[in-house]
Amino acid sequence: MPTLTWIGKEKVINHHHDVPYKVLNHRYSFNSHHPEQEATNKIIRGDNLEALKALLPEYEGKIKCIYIDPPYNTGKDEWMYNDKVDHPKIRKWLGQVVGKQDEDLTRHDKWLCMIYPRLVLLHKLLSEKGVIFISLDDNEVFHIKLLLNEIFGLSNYIGNIILETATDNNPRQISTEHEYILCYAKNKNKQNAWVSKSLAAEYIQSKYLEYKEKYGQDLVSIQANLRKWIRANKSSLEQVTHYDNVDHKGVYHDADVANTKFGGYVYDIVHPSTGKICKVPEKGFRFPLETMQRLIENDDILFGENEQILIKPKKRLENVTDRLRSVIYEDGRSATKELEQMFYRDVFRNPKSESVIRRLLSFSTSPDSIILDSFAGSGTTAHAVLNLNKQDGGNRKFILIEMEDYAETITAERVKRVINGYADKPGTGGSFSYYELGEPLFTGPNNEYLNEAVGIDKIKSYVWFTETRTAYRPIADQQEAFLGIHEQTAFYFIYNPNRLTALDFDTLGLVTVRAGQYIIYADNCLLPKDFLLHHHIVFKKIPRDISRL
Repeated sequence: MPTLTWIGKEKVINHHHDVPYKVLNHRYSFNSHHPEQEATNKIIRGDNLEALKALLPEYEGKIKCIYIDPPYNTGKDEWMYNDKVDHPKIRKWLGQVVGKQDEDLTRHDKWLCMIYPRLVLLHKLLSEKGVIFISLDDNEVFHIKLLLNEIFGLSNYIGNIILETATDNNPRQISTEHEYILCYAKNKNKQNAWVSKSLAAEYIQSKYLEYKEKYGQDLVSIQANLRKWIRANKSSLEQVTHYDNVDHKGVYHDADVANTKFGGYVYDIVHPSTGKICKVPEKGFRFPLETMQRLIENDDILFGENEQILIKPKKRLENVTDRLRSVIYEDGRSATKELEQMFYRDVFRNPKSESVIRRLLSFSTSPDSIILDSFAGSGTTAHAVLNLNKQDGGNRKFILIEMEDYAETITAERVKRVINGYADKPGTGGSFSYYELGEPLFTGPNNEYLNEAVGIDKIKSYVWFTETRTAYRPIADQQEAFLGIHEQTAFYFIYNPNRLTALDFDTLGLVTVRAGQYIIYADNCLLPKDFLLHHHIVFKKIPRDISRL
C-alpha cells in the first residue's frame, strides 16, 4: 500500500506516547440540577492533543462518532504548529504562523506533523463500531487520505462526501464550489447499512395529520390540499414529492408492480369491481403470489377503474427511509447567518453547518452514542447533537475540545443558548460540564515522579485504567486502598502522600476480598517472594511500575 513521507514523520508517528497525561479540572456545570456535579456532556478548553490523551482512561474504545474540522491549511488559517516534538527541524516551527504555499515550503509537512498524532489518539478513542468524519478541502484532502489508510486501514474506508457550499464566480480555470467530508470506520465489517428516518417524509406526514384534523374523512380534500402544499414546498422535500396520494390508511405513492426483466411471476388477480382477471405486466409481476395476496388483504394494492389498468403497490410514507448520499448541497452562508442570529453579530469565521453534521449523525449514531469533536470551533457539533436528540428523543452525549480563548465565550456560550433557546428557536434542553486541562500526572525529566497535586482520586482512576483498560467507577464505602476487581483480579493502591508505604504482613490486613490474583501497589515490599508467589500476589512499586500511556 502506498504511504506518504514528509519532514518529521519519523518523529511524530509515536509522538502520542510522549504527550504528557494531564488531568481534567471541572470548572462548572451548566443547566445541571447539581452545578457542582459533572454532567455527561463535556466541553474542554485546552490543547486537543493533550485533551485527547486525557480522555483515554474514561473513553478509549467508547466513542461512536467523531467529527473534526481541522485547519484547511489554505494559508489563511493563521494556525501555528506547537507540538513539543524533540526534533531540531520541528523545533524551528514552534509558535510560527504557517504561511502560504509559495511563502512556506514546509506548510504541508507542518500540517501532517500536527494531524498525525491526533489521528492516532482519535483511532484509540473510537469504538469497534465507530466512524470518523473529517471536513477538508483540496489543500490537504489527498494527503490525509494516505494517512487515514495508514492509521485506520484502507479496508475501513467508507466514502467521500462532496459538500457543495457556494457558487464561485471568480475568474479562474475551474471554479471550486465544494469541500470534502472523508469517512473511515474503526472496523468496517461491524458497520450495518446506514438508513435514517426521512425528515422530508416526516414533514409530509405532519402536514397530512394537520389536514386530516381539519377535513376528517374527506379524503379528496385532504389529498388535494396535500398535493398543493407539496408543490409549494418541493425544494425541501427532495426524494419524497411523489408521496402525494391519500387513502384511509394514510399517505402513499403508487409504485411499479412489473418485474425489471423478463421471467417475473405470472398468476391471476381478480379485479374487485369487475370480477375479471387483471392485466399481467409484460415481464411478469415482481412479487410471488403469497406476497401479492398479503398486499391485497392489507389494502396495499391500488386497482384501476377496470382490469385493463395495471395494478400498483402502495408504498406507504411511514416506511420511507433516507440514505446518506455522496453529494450534499448546503448554502455556506446559512451557518454564518445562524450564528449571527444567535449572537446578534458576526462572531466566528466559516462555521460549519449544523444541519449537515446532524445529518451525518442521524445515519452513523444510535440514540445513546457518544460523539467527539476535537476541533470544536463554534460548537456546531454539540448544537447538532442537541437538535438530533430533541428530534428523535435520543440521549446522545457530546465531547468538545477547543484550545482557543473563545472556548467559553463562543463555544460554550453557543451551547448554552441552544439549550435555553434563542431568537424564535425553542430550547433543546440538556446540560454540560466545562473543563480545563490541568496538571500532568507525572513530573520530572523522565516522568519519574507522581504529581500529588492532581489528587488521589485522579491517580487511582489512571492506575485502574492502565491495568484494566476500563473506566474507574469507585464503589461507595469501599476500603480506601481497594480499587476494585476486574476479571478475577483484585487491585489495591496503598499510597500516602505524607509517608512511604510498604506491603508487609500488617498491610495485608487491608486485603479483605477474595480473588484469583492480587495486584498491589505500594512504595516498597517487605514480603518474601515465595510468599507473594504462593498467595498469587503481584507487587508493583509506586511510581516506577505505573504504566505510562
